[in-house]
Amino acid sequence: MDKFLITGGIPLKGEVSLCGAKNSGFKLMIASLYSDEPCTIHNFSKIGDIVSTADIIKELGGEVELGQNHIMKVVGRGIKKQSISDTIGRLSRASTYFIGPLLHRFGKAIIPIPGGCKIGKRPVDRHLEGIKALGAKIEIENDYYVISAKKLEGTDFVFPKNTHGGTDVMIIAAAVAEGKTVLENAAQEPEVDDLISFLNLMGAKIRREEPRTIVIDGVEKLYGTDYTVMFDRNEAVTFACAALATKGDVFVRQADPKNLASFLEAVQKTGGGYEVENRGIRFYYKKPLKAYNITTGPYPGFMTDWMSLWGILMTQAKGESIIHETIFENRFAFINVLKKMGADAELFNPKVDSPEDLYNFNLEDDKPEYFHAAKIKGTPLKAVKEEITDVRTGASLILASLIAEGESELLGIEHVDRGYEDLDKRLRDLGANIKRVRA
Repeated sequence: MDKFLITGGIPLKGEVSLCGAKNSGFKLMIASLYSDEPCTIHNFSKIGDIVSTADIIKELGGEVELGQNHIMKVVGRGIKKQSISDTIGRLSRASTYFIGPLLHRFGKAIIPIPGGCKIGKRPVDRHLEGIKALGAKIEIENDYYVISAKKLEGTDFVFPKNTHGGTDVMIIAAAVAEGKTVLENAAQEPEVDDLISFLNLMGAKIRREEPRTIVIDGVEKLYGTDYTVMFDRNEAVTFACAALATKGDVFVRQADPKNLASFLEAVQKTGGGYEVENRGIRFYYKKPLKAYNITTGPYPGFMTDWMSLWGILMTQAKGESIIHETIFENRFAFINVLKKMGADAELFNPKVDSPEDLYNFNLEDDKPEYFHAAKIKGTPLKAVKEEITDVRTGASLILASLIAEGESELLGIEHVDRGYEDLDKRLRDLGANIKRVRA
């Protein structure tokens, strides 16, 4: 196992390119399994989630070639198994995305109850309720979901709460269902539209009629295609926060202002500098930052994945910032580490008039020991030795280490590798003092 050694205090400067979106590439691979023809996917990110998805596809009998220049080829022709093993399937929430292709090929899908990041329940019930509405039967046997259906039939379905993954899973399944499916209160995330564009190139008939209404006319067959994955907006925010927090100047190639509107508004309000150019966005420190409160929410709101990065940035701002997390019930692990680093931070639960309407997580998953908001005051940070537990916390702790006094030691960096390609190398190219060494 490896670890990072990071010495802080160096302003980051230069240019950096984004990789393909973490929250898009893996599901395009899975959707490819509908076709017996090859699907060529460009701009894939060389990260753990892609590798684990490739491992599942290969275990099922499909082919995945992770080629040079971020080009991969996926062929579903050889799929011969209807079950995903516990060994690799439970490592990622991606296993539920396989339900549609496996039902289409075999009328049955057997998947382990999934895991993923330790940041909350990630309610998979929102994935499964939609599948049931399409006519599938779902049973639990020995910690596996056993899903069966002779055929899926189109339906009208309203998601009770926003669900990015649930929308994806239902789009994939309904693409080949018999008849029309109408999804209301469907997720608006750009990665959902990336999936729709990919499936339509395969021959699907899917359209977004309203911001939160998606209509799917099922087709009998899907075909191979060539497609380029969208760039990762989470990476864009990571490098932007790193530039601002270290008092640096970084041009983020391929950053799309359309997908970053809520973040750019926050940057402007806190006094950070940014300039939108044809090839991307330049982020730079221009004056002392001031505190700015954010509340996370579904797209086009401030993304939950950006919350911890913003929290680190606010340790370098003048005044007190409040961060209110509404998507996950338990996503403030980074605050305890920040306090070890000398941050003036406090967790609390704000008074909320209508929690069922505001919070996107299932309220029954909430616990008294969970906190949904944090107060953060600007303070210098000092180095720390800590273990990373999930992708976004990992990125935020790297950012905190880049601005801390002294050398930090971060363990568990495989979580970072699961969501970022060569993050340490790209930071070094911007001038950061970050080393990957054996733990």
